[in-house]
This record gives sequence, structure tokens and C-alpha cells, in this order.
Amino acid sequence: MKFGKLLKRQIEQSLPEWRDKFVSYKELKRIVASISGSPADEAAFVAALAADIDKIDSFFLEQEEEFVIRHRARTPIRFNSFELQEAIKKAAEAAAEMAGIRREIVDFHGEMVLLLSYSSINYIGVGKILKKHDKRTGGALAAPVAEAVRERRHFFKTETVSRMVRECEAMMAEAAVLPAEAAPEALAAAAEHGIFRNTVAALLTMEDVRRGSSTHGRHSLPPLTLPDSDWLRSFQPPSPIPIQ
Repeated sequence: MKFGKLLKRQIEQSLPEWRDKFVSYKELKRIVASISGSPADEAAFVAALAADIDKIDSFFLEQEEEFVIRHRARTPIRFNSFELQEAIKKAAEAAAEMAGIRREIVDFHGEMVLLLSYSSINYIGVGKILKKHDKRTGGALAAPVAEAVRERRHFFKTETVSRMVRECEAMMAEAAVLPAEAAPEALAAAAEHGIFRNTVAALLTMEDVRRGSSTHGRHSLPPLTLPDSDWLRSFQPPSPIPIQ
């Protein structure tokens, strides 16, 4: 399947409020196709690409900052081990309350994984547009832009979100969100829940994207950090994604 169709599928599987924040792949392709070699055409492409990268970066940073605040806040989403165990004890006779605690943790975890997926597919999209530009014009924008993104753009630097994902997984274990003896049933039930379902669908799309790009290059994107779950980890690709 073409990358454009996979991106469209990823956008459809994202949260509704995220859907206009992805790389404008179709429009950028149109601009590349219209380049005739004039400086004005080149300037128009560079301006459109820069605006798109700014949009992606601003949205990623905004979401990351929101997640940091939510992660630190003393809400049902953020527990230390003692607080979580106390909440579990108090909720032992209130199944609905316990389900609510678990759902909040799973939802928060899922949103952060979706942001990692957002980072990955947008980086790939930018790389593919640059490759098309260089092929059409004989230029060499891909390498310097990829380097600039890696060094200066927030949406490529996913360490903070990845760390919070790991910490959230520890909370999930404390809350026994997916106890081993009930894993198949719990996973089946969770898959019916909105954000978790979107997360799994987005990761499956990323698997398709990566399967379609198997050649490693110096501007390859490192493998996406996925949740520490045997079931979700099965979607993790074994190799980086090239952008040229």
C-alpha cells in the first residue's frame, strides 16, 4: 500500500482533535510536482515544508507538555506505589471504581503511545517528501533537513514521552491492569475501548509502513518505542525506516 494511503489510515485512526496536525503529504506532493525549476517554485516548496514541520513540532511539544503535567499531577492517573495499592484496596469492593482507575491509566498510556506513533509517521512523511523533491529537482535537501530535524526538532526527541510510557507501564502493573491469568480476556475487553483500540490500530498501520520500507540508510528513523506488552510488542518492527 502506498504511503499516502497508510498515512490517511493513520490519521483516521488518531484522536479526532489530532487529525489536522499531521504532515500535509498530499499537498506537499502537489507542490513538488508543480516545481518547474524556478527559484519561486523552490521557495514556495521550502516555505510550505517549513510551515508543516513547525505545525508538527508545535503540536508534539504541546502534547508532550500536557502529558508531563498530567503525569505529575496528583490525580487518579498519577500514583506512587503506596498510593496506588491503597486505592486498589479501597476499590476492592467497588468494581466500577477499580475499572475507572484502570481505564484512566490505560487511556493515558495509549495517548502517549499514539504520540510516539505520530512522531514516527510524520518524520517518515517529511523524509519521503524530501526524497521526491530531490528526485524531481536534482537537489539535495533531504540530508540537511533530516539532520536539522534530528538535532533541533522536538518531535524527533521522544525520550521524555518514552520514559513516561515506561513509568505508566509500571503503574499498570501495580494496578494489575493486565494480570497474567486474565490477559486474553482483559486484552479482548480493552480492545473494545476507544483509545486502546485506536492505539493498536495505529501501531498496526506503522507496522505496514515499516514493512514497506526495508532498506537502511544514514537518515533512517530509529525503531519506534512501544509499550512493554508482549501483545503490543509483537507489532514492533525489527529494523529502522529509511527516508532516502
